[in-house]
Amino acid sequence: MSITTATDIPGYVAGTWTIDKTHSEVGFSIRHIMISKVKGTFKDFDATIITGENPLDSSVTASARVVSIDTNEPNRDQHLRTNDFFDAETYPTIDFVSTGVRVDDGDFKVDGDLTIRGVTKPVTFDFEFGGFATDPFGNSKAGATAKTVVNREDFGLLYNAALETGGFLLGDKVTITLELQAVLSK
Repeated sequence: MSITTATDIPGYVAGTWTIDKTHSEVGFSIRHIMISKVKGTFKDFDATIITGENPLDSSVTASARVVSIDTNEPNRDQHLRTNDFFDAETYPTIDFVSTGVRVDDGDFKVDGDLTIRGVTKPVTFDFEFGGFATDPFGNSKAGATAKTVVNREDFGLLYNAALETGGFLLGDKVTITLELQAVLSK
């Protein structure tokens, strides 16, 4: 849905929202051996979204537990938890705190600070708003997709290996995709 102004949101509701984990996903993908992408998710995550009376005054705080990483390969997941990558023992969470919401060419952007391995960098998520609805149990719900691309090396994720055929085992760019459904706190 393309937004032409900040107030073009049918059914907009201001309030405090929490993530509905059963209908949300924190995912990522990275180029692997230069020919394909490996995808993964974090199974344990949380977020609070505060929608302001003016949508541009909204904010979000979010966190994902590193030990919950799941790439559908247990040995790889264990390696990702080590100091070669996320160092889950020292840095147990990946955190995001928004610093602003804006409209750019009719689309929402959520700017904020992303912290991985104790390194904080500014990022911008492209935010595709799905809408507001009421579920069969009378709960107010909101849905959205957010996406950004980061350079893993900017966060101290430097592990890599050269390939015999040229190039490297892992790409530098990581696409983070959030499929979100939130419920209005009562």
